[in-house]
Amino acid sequence: MRIFFTGGSGKAGRHVVTHLAEQGHQVTNADLVPSGRPAVADVRVDLTDIGETYSAMAGLATFEELELAEKPGYDAVVHFAAVPAILLTSDARTYATNVLSTYNVLEAATRLGVRKVVFASSETTYGICFAQGERRPQYVPVDEDHPTVPEDSYAMSKVANEVTARSFQARTGADVYGLRINNVIEPHEYAEMFPPFLADPSLRRRNIFAYIDARDLAQMVQRCLEVDGLGYEVFNVANADMSVAATTQQVRDRFYDGVELRRPMGRDETFYSIDKARELLGYAPQHSWRDVLPDPGAGT
Repeated sequence: MRIFFTGGSGKAGRHVVTHLAEQGHQVTNADLVPSGRPAVADVRVDLTDIGETYSAMAGLATFEELELAEKPGYDAVVHFAAVPAILLTSDARTYATNVLSTYNVLEAATRLGVRKVVFASSETTYGICFAQGERRPQYVPVDEDHPTVPEDSYAMSKVANEVTARSFQARTGADVYGLRINNVIEPHEYAEMFPPFLADPSLRRRNIFAYIDARDLAQMVQRCLEVDGLGYEVFNVANADMSVAATTQQVRDRFYDGVELRRPMGRDETFYSIDKARELLGYAPQHSWRDVLPDPGAGT
């Protein structure tokens, strides 16, 4: 596929564009800085400018494409570019940048006839991650039907983007899939970050004790590109286990006492449900912190 990928220079995006290129796809990275990946074409685009967004998506990606009889179009758009969290700039700029850029990408993609768009939403939409004080889910495991009523500007922008995406899908009939991505972890970060998490699970309360390995996120995007005909859908994206050594029962007893349990859960199962992605996309996460670090709770 010829893929227009926004934000391929970011923490999550650079792993995904590399994976897609390795799978044989032709990937154009639209970002403010180049990805530095030799197999990925880079184009500098301000996605808050509708003209730049249209121009880049309608244009050539490489000099080699000049040799084609006619200019090719894109088969899919993957939109990851965003202000990626709160506290990086003002709340107003965070919201405006994320909402306007997503509108522009969806507008350009659908007007240019792209029939598959995958966009990054966020775990924060559930209103827990960036809540003032402690906020608990209404029930566990948290699935895609859980209410999304956040109070911070970043998560608000992601909820607005989901509404926008659903409207573009209704207008065009294209496949538009949103990914509510949990905390992205790169392979080297297990040894650096996880020992404190294993010792103190409270450090992961705001992430619903979940995480997503960047390599499994790449697999999730690949599955979205390969599975057609779902229309508009949103999917939680996480690894199969929790990011802590405590068992699900221990986490429930300490943090979720009184929170409704919707179904039985496995010993180490994530509270951030990935059942829908498994069922509709065949998503099967392959990685775990346990591949790198010993499990201090093993045998309990």
